[in-house]
Amino acid sequence: MKKRFLGTVAAACLMLSTAGNAAEIKVLAAGGMQPGLNAAAKVFRDKTGVEVKLTYEPPLDLGKRVAGGEAADIVVSSPAVVADLTKAGKVLPDGQMHLGRVGVGVVARESAPLPDVSSVQALKTSLIDAQAVVYNTASSGTYIDGMLKKIGVFDQIQGKLVRLWDGTAVMHHLMEGKAKEFGFGGITDILLYRDRGLRLVGPLPAEIQNYANYSAAVIAAAPNADAATAFVTYLASPDGRALFVANGIPE
Repeated sequence: MKKRFLGTVAAACLMLSTAGNAAEIKVLAAGGMQPGLNAAAKVFRDKTGVEVKLTYEPPLDLGKRVAGGEAADIVVSSPAVVADLTKAGKVLPDGQMHLGRVGVGVVARESAPLPDVSSVQALKTSLIDAQAVVYNTASSGTYIDGMLKKIGVFDQIQGKLVRLWDGTAVMHHLMEGKAKEFGFGGITDILLYRDRGLRLVGPLPAEIQNYANYSAAVIAAAPNADAATAFVTYLASPDGRALFVANGIPE
């Protein structure tokens, strides 16, 4: 792995040489990719000297920012958003990379009774027994609505559903709560709070699991296109992918 990594970094450095060793690139990225991108940016900076500035937003907001002409080098978002930006000429069609996918997990406070999510039936029982069930109003929350209806508990528990605007709000609500409650969120979002009093209870059972996929593209008007291309190349390398897997983002 070390030889592969050195080869990837060498290729990145070769690309950067034509750009005068750009000192910084700006990446607009979906929050679900945060643990993997943070880890990759640190390694890339240590090996190339290029600082990667990361800004996290929901995928649709990222699309609006890039479409509006915001100055940045890379966007990491859903395939649908990247496809729309490609059609609009806002990102380069060449060199786009699939980076990974993030599943839905169940989260609870360390001090709260942990729900059983080992099967669909166990999850249904836990949902009925809970005093509150918390999740967001974004696209992943829309999926949760549909999932609850699919397994036949939505009408039964609708009165105790707590919908908040984003994953951060969900995590903070659970951190500060006292009720017998649990929530749903992206697995990577949950892992960011594992040292702050929350626990990943487990992923959704396989038959009702849903994955959000993420791709990277260089922005057409990127101020530092060569450095951006080098970073995307690293992210898609075996070493970059290993960092994503280690942070809960399988390919």
